[in-house]
Amino acid sequence: MRSIWNGAISFGLVSIPVKLMNATENHSISFRQIHLADGGRIRYRKVCELDEQEVTTAETGKAFEDTDGTVIPVTDEDLASLPLPTAKTIEIEGFVPASAIDPLQLDSAYYLSANGVPAAKPYALLREALRRSEKVAVAKYALRGRERLGMLRVVDDVIAMHGLLWPDEIRAPEGVAPDSGVKIRDAELDLADALMNTLGEADLDTLHDDYREAVEELVTAKAAGESVEAEEDEGEGGGQVIDLMAALESSVRAAKESQGGAGGGMAEVHPIESGRGGGTKKAGAGAKRTPGKRAASKRTPSKRTPSKRTPSKRAAPKKEAAGTKAAPEKPTAKKAASKTTAAKKTAPRKSAAKKTAAKKSTTKSTAKTATKTAAKKSAPAARKRTSA
Repeated sequence: MRSIWNGAISFGLVSIPVKLMNATENHSISFRQIHLADGGRIRYRKVCELDEQEVTTAETGKAFEDTDGTVIPVTDEDLASLPLPTAKTIEIEGFVPASAIDPLQLDSAYYLSANGVPAAKPYALLREALRRSEKVAVAKYALRGRERLGMLRVVDDVIAMHGLLWPDEIRAPEGVAPDSGVKIRDAELDLADALMNTLGEADLDTLHDDYREAVEELVTAKAAGESVEAEEDEGEGGGQVIDLMAALESSVRAAKESQGGAGGGMAEVHPIESGRGGGTKKAGAGAKRTPGKRAASKRTPSKRTPSKRTPSKRAAPKKEAAGTKAAPEKPTAKKAASKTTAAKKTAPRKSAAKKTAAKKSTTKSTAKTATKTAAKKSAPAARKRTSA
């Protein structure tokens, strides 16, 4: 890995010699401009606008153009004479939590390598101090002719530096946000949460540039003289008005299918439809228990009928039959029918009890009459004995 800058990290009175290397690389495909007639390459040349003559790199220099159009030449010697402490030093200004850095400020990323054996120990000291404090260092440095702002953090066992934009280089998002009158319903938020949970976390290691690969395949095919067929673009372009709820539901459904079914997704809830006798149709796993409890509570009045000897199993079918003859689905009609049924069952038993009681009373009265008759017959005999 080639270094692009050599200098030192200034950490208080500690100076750590380091080399700066690019931590990122650009894989985008670049194209050349050509002349369509003959395929010749088109180049840009530096031409002086006054004499219209092409100039070389050695003949070009820097200049600052004032607001009134005045051009003020500035040489490399002029810039080198400026008192710039960060010309060869990464000056640490302080330490802040990583959350204090706005991601909008992040720019290019670099690796810092210890430059030489003596730099190994102070380099490791700064690295471990950053790791233990769980903070990042804010620093200033100079690169490619300008002073920049940077952030130092630990990546594995290496100190990485991110170039930061200056705070005044971040534009305020004025007029970018939608109108404040937009209202979001709870149902829409619930679907958005369900979609986020279904999609899960992103595996950054599996993401790649599909467009770059397609361009490379196109170039390879054209170089081999093969014909290239354009793929059909599914769906319409953006900017169309859509049903937000329908789009969210379709997105959740598609995300579930892409992950191999609806396992772990949201359960579908169906409305409960009432049937005869308080029964219900199948609604869901959680809704099966509630109708059962309600049905049990409706059957309890049949146990409190006047006839305690009547089995509950016989009362159930008669209850349904009575329910069909009575008014549709009214609890009062069911209770009246059950009372009528119970009364019919207990009536023969009451009449039998009355007959038995009548027989007993007749037997008692007959016994009393016989006793009185016997007493009358025995009275004269007693009187004769007394007179004698």
